Amino acid sequence: MKHPIRIVSVVAGLVVHGAAAQNYPDRPIRVLTTTSAGGISDIFMRALGEELHRRWGQPVLIDNRPGGSQNVGVRACMEAAPDGYTICIINADPLTYNPFLFKNLPFDPEHGVQPVTQLFHLSQLLVVSDALKVRSVGELVAYSKQKPGTLSYSTAAPPLALYMENLKKHNDADWVRVPFKGGGDAVTGMLSGSVPIGLIGVGNVMGHMQAGTMTGLVIGNDVRSPLFPDIPTFEESGYRGPSSRSWYGLFTPPGVAQAIVDKLAKEVALIAIDEGFRQRNLISRGLVPVFNSPEEFARVIREDRAIAGQVVKDSNIEQQ
Repeated sequence: MKHPIRIVSVVAGLVVHGAAAQNYPDRPIRVLTTTSAGGISDIFMRALGEELHRRWGQPVLIDNRPGGSQNVGVRACMEAAPDGYTICIINADPLTYNPFLFKNLPFDPEHGVQPVTQLFHLSQLLVVSDALKVRSVGELVAYSKQKPGTLSYSTAAPPLALYMENLKKHNDADWVRVPFKGGGDAVTGMLSGSVPIGLIGVGNVMGHMQAGTMTGLVIGNDVRSPLFPDIPTFEESGYRGPSSRSWYGLFTPPGVAQAIVDKLAKEVALIAIDEGFRQRNLISRGLVPVFNSPEEFARVIREDRAIAGQVVKDSNIEQQ
C-alpha cells in the first residue's frame, strides 16, 4: 500500500495556479513516444491517455517516434511547441546513458526536455526462444559453446547489454547484440527466430512465456517478480555488476508553463491512485509504480545520469 500513500502526498503537494492552466487542455493532446507501437510504454500510454480523455474530454493521440537509440523521439519532443499540447513518454536511457555513449546527441540531455513525473520502473527478463530448449543461464552458455556463431540477443538498456557482455566474457560464451527500436520489435524478432535471446520488459513477454513460446531465465531487478516467483534475480545468479533497473517518465518540451506541468503531474497521479488502474496497467504487467513530483523526478534523472557515466567509464565502452 506504500505506493498510493506516496502518490497522495504528491497530489497534495502540487498546487496548480496561473491562467495558463485554467482552461488546459482545450484541444487534443499529442503524446510522442521514443519506441515503436506494441511496446510496454506504448501500451501503457494508450491506457493512461484513455483516462486523461475521460477526465478532460480531449483526445490523447499517440505518435510513435522510434529509432536512433531513442534519440529520434527525444529530439522530436525537444523541438515540439512548448504549449503543453505535446507531451512525451521517454525511457531513462537516452537521458542518462546516451550522453556518454554518443559523441554527438541531437538534443540537450539536461535541458532538452522538461520532467513531469516518473511513471514506473521496468522489470526486465532474460528470456530465450523455447526452440533453444535451455532452462538456465548455465545451459544457455553451454548451448552457445556447442553452436558458436549462431546466437544473438536484443536489449535496449546499456546495463543489460553490459550484463550479457560480462557473462559472455567470463564464461567464453558466444553471442552478439542486435539493437532494436522497442519491446514490440524485440518480441517480433524472437518469435520469428531471428534473435533467440532477449532482455525485455516483463510486460512484453509474459503472455509468450505463459503460452510456452519463450522461457524466462533470470530477472533484472533487486527482488523476484510476484508474477514469476521461481525466476531468480541477476544477483541470485551471481551477477555483481551495475543495477539494471530502468524507468519511463512523462516529459514536456522545454519552456512549458510550470502551472501546466504541475497540472499534468497532478492528473496523472490522481489516475494512478485508482487501484483498478494500477492493477490492470502496472502491477499485472510487471511494472513498479512511482508517480513523483516534477522536482523529485528531476533529481532522480541527475542521480541516474551520474551513475550511468561511471558505468560507461568502467566498462570502457567506445562512444559512437
